[in-house]
Amino acid sequence: MKQVLSYLKFYRKQVVLAPLFKLLEALLELAVPLVVAAIVDKGIPSGDKGYILAMFFLLFGLGLVGLLSSVTAQYFAARAAVGHSTRLRRSLFEKMQSLSFAEVDKLGAANMISRMTGDVNQVQTGVNMVLRLFLRSPFIVFGAVIMAFFVDVPSGMVFAVALPVLTLIVVGIMAITLPLYKRSQEKLDGLLLSTRENLTGARVLRAFCKEGAEIAAFDRKNVEYTKRRNFVGSISAAMNPLTYAVVNAAIIALLYVGGIRVDSGLLTQGQVLALYNYMSQILIELIKLANLIVTITKSIASAHRIEEVFSLSNPLKTSADATVYTDNAVDFQNVCLSYAGGGNALENITFSVKKGQTVGIIGGTGSGKTSLVRLISHFYDPTEGTVLVNGVNVQAQNTQILREKVATVLQKSVLFEGTVRENIRWGNPAATDEQILHAVALAQATDVVNSKGGLDGKIEQKGANLSGGQKQRLSIARALVKNPEILILDDSSSALDYATDAALRKALATLPKTTTFIVSQRTASLQHADIIVVLDEGKMVGLGTHAQLLNSCEVYREIYQSQFKEVHHAQE
Repeated sequence: MKQVLSYLKFYRKQVVLAPLFKLLEALLELAVPLVVAAIVDKGIPSGDKGYILAMFFLLFGLGLVGLLSSVTAQYFAARAAVGHSTRLRRSLFEKMQSLSFAEVDKLGAANMISRMTGDVNQVQTGVNMVLRLFLRSPFIVFGAVIMAFFVDVPSGMVFAVALPVLTLIVVGIMAITLPLYKRSQEKLDGLLLSTRENLTGARVLRAFCKEGAEIAAFDRKNVEYTKRRNFVGSISAAMNPLTYAVVNAAIIALLYVGGIRVDSGLLTQGQVLALYNYMSQILIELIKLANLIVTITKSIASAHRIEEVFSLSNPLKTSADATVYTDNAVDFQNVCLSYAGGGNALENITFSVKKGQTVGIIGGTGSGKTSLVRLISHFYDPTEGTVLVNGVNVQAQNTQILREKVATVLQKSVLFEGTVRENIRWGNPAATDEQILHAVALAQATDVVNSKGGLDGKIEQKGANLSGGQKQRLSIARALVKNPEILILDDSSSALDYATDAALRKALATLPKTTTFIVSQRTASLQHADIIVVLDEGKMVGLGTHAQLLNSCEVYREIYQSQFKEVHHAQE
């Protein structure tokens, strides 16, 4: 909660003034019953119209000042709440951007979106209502009790008995509902995840005729979430009738005691009316307070969920040892890697890559190819061993500077809504059109750009108006315009035909200063590499050139022969 509320420090003035104006409104409201009592006890019996008129203008003045105070308080509360949520949302987004791949995988996209939107909005509502009502409602409740004692001590005892009972009801219901709201919000995360997967995988669902099954699964999750919300809502809803019952019982007791004391001449009718008004004020404020408690309960649950994100610490390790050990581009020294909740992804990987070399990474599905290249950019930490870039441990290098040296094209090509130019400039914001077109030509994507009307051509969200091969080539162009020291192509040519793939490899060979890692399932894409690393179930079972591995590595030979037969049959 401390982190979530810390952004209110930028709105100290609003945080102070909003409750103060609300307290002024409450103070004026507490004076109203006394003015009404004066009219009943003095003005009406004496028939003094001047006095009654004066009291009427006094009531009007109290109401007008109270209205202005309320509007002013609302303005300051809104400024603080909206400003706070804006800063909170920005910091939360910044925190999410700083998370490692492992933490992002753990949280999940739907969960993060839920916290960024629904939870932040709920906190905003809570801040707004707290600034307006959290002091005002208790002030009127306790103020009404004090005023009741001021009017008549025996009648005030009724207030004194009712108040602890009402407090117990409010606090008890809040204690019960707080954890329940948090659990129901977790159910909402699951519902949003299901929705997101269905929307992103709509084509797959329809291809396998799974619409009915997914609708049924969604209905089950929706019903479960609804039941949770209804259950906690029913507990929260009990607050109003319980407080109504206690307050009405107190009103009956008050009228009984007041009637006896009026009959005895110890109390006036106007004073009884004032006491009744104070009890009514308590009832109204308790209804507001009940709604406030429900909102606060939801907001606290949401704040805790946001706080969980802020409490995540980046698990990537850092080292103070910036010693330059080699003059190689990349070194893997006895590297092992295991993911949380899984087995070893890599075991005892050792090899070195000289600057300007091309390295091929090949192996079966799940052999650890992607895990291997992701260690170069320090997306993950090795469980054991060391990864060196330019001879220095990646853990001792500034992460941003390190990743500026490396350009990665991921397995799944991701493009953003905008123009071709805007997408490629992600690699180099200062790139000129000439540099962009050069990178496009290297990536064999000139025809793609021309088909979209040039660099100003529009790309839809996630590149929906492009084929898989077109997206891959533009993603490669985005990496090449960066002019990186190290280029990682993580199975990024899988959708390219053999001719385009060969032309791409020929173009990449013209970049002598760039060290290139090519992850691929095709031996044809790697046979001209300076070094080929063969992985099998996380272990390096082969290292060498294409010719060397054909003679020495059975796994590589099997992959090559199976693909050679496929190509041979295709040519026939």
